[in-house]
Amino acid sequence: MSSNLDYFWPQFWQACMETFWTVCGSLVFGTLIGLPLGIILVVTRPGHIKENKTVFYALNTIVNILRSVPFIILLVAIIPFTRFITGTSIGVAAAIVPLSIFLGPYLARLIENSLLEVDHGVLEAAYAMGATKYQIITKFIIPEVIPSLILSFTTGTISLIGSTAAAGAVGAGGLGDLAITYGYQRFETEVIVITVVLLVATVQLIQSTGNSLSRSIRRKRG
Repeated sequence: MSSNLDYFWPQFWQACMETFWTVCGSLVFGTLIGLPLGIILVVTRPGHIKENKTVFYALNTIVNILRSVPFIILLVAIIPFTRFITGTSIGVAAAIVPLSIFLGPYLARLIENSLLEVDHGVLEAAYAMGATKYQIITKFIIPEVIPSLILSFTTGTISLIGSTAAAGAVGAGGLGDLAITYGYQRFETEVIVITVVLLVATVQLIQSTGNSLSRSIRRKRG
């Protein structure tokens, strides 16, 4: 590996930055999709505060369909849409589009499960206090499950990192592209090992941070 340091490390740091910005961008847009979807899936379900069976079953079906499509297939299938949005099908900007569409429904389901943890007694108390439906959502339901939401976003971020590496393998740049181009195609195992170690360390750091933050909030409430 020493003879290849001159070309490898600049490529490595560039790949790290590409992965970082891809994850950040996809997480932002994926959250903009997933958070409202998750809330709507909860409040429109039968028996909840804004019951609407048509909306609930339609969104539930769409989320299930999108979640059942493997990311690599989704990435290829929406290339025309990606090109329409970004003007290209390669690079960081192009990777953010399919990653956001992939992450949105995944986060929506995680957020839905978190919000469903709220006891109906909390909703009844909110109604008794004269809260509007919007206030019930923003002042009672969401604050009640913040620790669980943190874990949901932690899980979603970790899944996103893995998908980012897969996107890199088909021209999106980042660590996945580095591992394929310099590790697999050039038979340089060290490159793959370094990439895997970095990804594992990153995932462990994110998971530990999410767990610690969630526990901290629960203790303060306890």
